[in-house]
Amino acid sequence: MDNLSVPKAIAVAIGVGSILLSVTIGFGYAGYHVKPFILGGIIFGGLIFGSGMAILGYCPGTLAISLGEGSIDAFIGILGGLIGGWVFTLILPSINGIFGPDFGAISLGSLIESSEAFYLITLIIGILFIAIAFWLNKKDGASSKRWLYAGIALAFLNVLVFSKAAFSRPIGASTTFPYLGDLITGSTQNNYFSKIEHSGNWEAIFLAGAFIAGLVISVFKKDFKLTLIHTNWAKYKGTDNSSRILWAFVGGFILIFGARVAGGCTSGHILSGGMQLSVSSLVFALFTFVGLLITGRIFYGKNMKTTQANE
Repeated sequence: MDNLSVPKAIAVAIGVGSILLSVTIGFGYAGYHVKPFILGGIIFGGLIFGSGMAILGYCPGTLAISLGEGSIDAFIGILGGLIGGWVFTLILPSINGIFGPDFGAISLGSLIESSEAFYLITLIIGILFIAIAFWLNKKDGASSKRWLYAGIALAFLNVLVFSKAAFSRPIGASTTFPYLGDLITGSTQNNYFSKIEHSGNWEAIFLAGAFIAGLVISVFKKDFKLTLIHTNWAKYKGTDNSSRILWAFVGGFILIFGARVAGGCTSGHILSGGMQLSVSSLVFALFTFVGLLITGRIFYGKNMKTTQANE
């Protein structure tokens, strides 16, 4: 992995966020929104989602931001994601068997009865995640602290959204895709659409805000540029436009399909769930990393070795 900025930011966000959120919930200003630990869905969804991230190069939330910055491949990934979400809705009744068993909503808070022990262990885990981020930064050898600022900002944003004074819900992104996909195709007369309608609408508005933020900031900084092939893709996969278009679409399809199998994505599971020290979300993060690593080795491995040998 050439750049560890994303995992560093996520580790900081989970570390800082878990401590802040536990205190906020303890004082009654927010509540838990832990996703159930549905073993099959979490494992298979994590592997599929990680594969989609490796191929596409975006997660559902960053798709909207990158589109605002002018990334054409992000737009193509969104199209693939809309189809992936719609297909998931169509075939869900026939694949329900792979999701179980359901162990319920398990988190550190539900496993530890003593509040003193809970806060102490949360503090230790939070510090551990922050330490991991700094260890990754040392390994990365980067001088920029943008990952640190981004992680802290993500932590505070999540805590704000969790708070009862704001939205009293976790941040999420992937539900937008089956929600909009079903609306566009008219596939709304089913139990799944009824289940995701409220959250899908909220997340669509959230991602629209992310798109506008990406657009405004990139224009203000004079960074806006229509781009199909970014540097890393060109480095490992070449500059053929048709290849990037194809794989961006396929990656978007796989990404969102996997997210819906798992019931969440980077923002809804790894960040929001990780800050709650949710078992389902931490296991999802593990299998996402496995899927990302395996697919990255297969999809980019040969070209990566050739590039390194030529340098």
